[in-house]
Amino acid sequence: MKFGRRKICFCIVLVYLIFSLYAAYNVFFNTKAISRVHRVVKKITVADSAKGLGVQPRSAAVPSRGEGWNPWEEDERAESVSVLQRRQEFRAHQARIAKDQPRRHKVQIWGKAAIGLYLWEHILEGPLNPADRKAQWREGEVQSGAITFSFYTGPAVVQGQIPLDTDSVVLVLNGREEQKIASPPGGWSTPARWSGRAPWPASPCPWVNERDVLQWPLGVATYRDFPVVPPSVEMVTSQRPYLCNFLGTVYRNSSREKLMEILKKHGLEGECVVAAREQWVPTETAESLRRYRAALAQSDLTLCPVGVNPECYRVYEACSYGSVPVVEDVGTAGGDWAELPALLERERRMTPEEKAERRRRLLEWYGTFRMRMRDRFTQALEETFFRTG
Repeated sequence: MKFGRRKICFCIVLVYLIFSLYAAYNVFFNTKAISRVHRVVKKITVADSAKGLGVQPRSAAVPSRGEGWNPWEEDERAESVSVLQRRQEFRAHQARIAKDQPRRHKVQIWGKAAIGLYLWEHILEGPLNPADRKAQWREGEVQSGAITFSFYTGPAVVQGQIPLDTDSVVLVLNGREEQKIASPPGGWSTPARWSGRAPWPASPCPWVNERDVLQWPLGVATYRDFPVVPPSVEMVTSQRPYLCNFLGTVYRNSSREKLMEILKKHGLEGECVVAAREQWVPTETAESLRRYRAALAQSDLTLCPVGVNPECYRVYEACSYGSVPVVEDVGTAGGDWAELPALLERERRMTPEEKAERRRRLLEWYGTFRMRMRDRFTQALEETFFRTG
């Protein structure tokens, strides 16, 4: 039995050695060419396939020894044609979608004046990053209608170059000083489409016609860091301890002097928050800004006598806190506050519920006012810059 197994193993090893020698001989010593049957298929490009050029019929194939045979060549070419057709159909589908969607436009807003920040933060409700108001560079982007607005601000910002993807630029300039009207700051020019030197004046102007020159609100004093004040339920329902307030500069020979005389004469300083100064200060300290905001939040009325201009920031700042602004129906000179005591007497007779309802309507009106200004501004740009047809 052992002899039989050895014999079988010896035979297997012998066969393996013979096969290995034969294989080595064929690889290293046998130079005889192996004949194979080849098919010659007409070579075509993908572009030719798209033009309808097909593969030669099988009957037209010619044997050749110079080319290798690829049995999947026809299938690969057919797959290439199919992929090309699918790509073309997908591109056509994308083109139809793009045609149906309204085109978006990019507009960049340039401006360092306070009214520019009021436009961005309060009207367009655009974000600014970083949130630190003292940052050297702040930027943001917001969409309104078919326009994507971008805005840059901060001491380190020097606008001068327009991004390639920007369609138009809005310049927000200080139009009250002749020097700044004639020569915009930073060497600005008008490289983009421009609809006029002052199409949206913030002060009374004879150019305003409600068509191509529209009135723009002065807004709040953003240069004094007056913030965006979100309305709240507490702002509406809480009872306020003061009837009115006035914190501001008293100019000589102005209606503000008459207002201060009326407050002192009728002993109203106890029911109203009053803080007068003789000289205008361009900046506020953190403490003075806190006191001013507290006065707006704790008063039913905010007295808004005219100063250098008929319109003042105080009107919009009072609306932000739901404090009803009391304004003069006259020009800068000759305002009369003799009706104030009777007005405050009617205010004392109002119930807390009536005052709360009035504050609710005021906050709702101011929010609607800003929304309408945003829509109006966007519509004016679309009609002026991007009108088609």
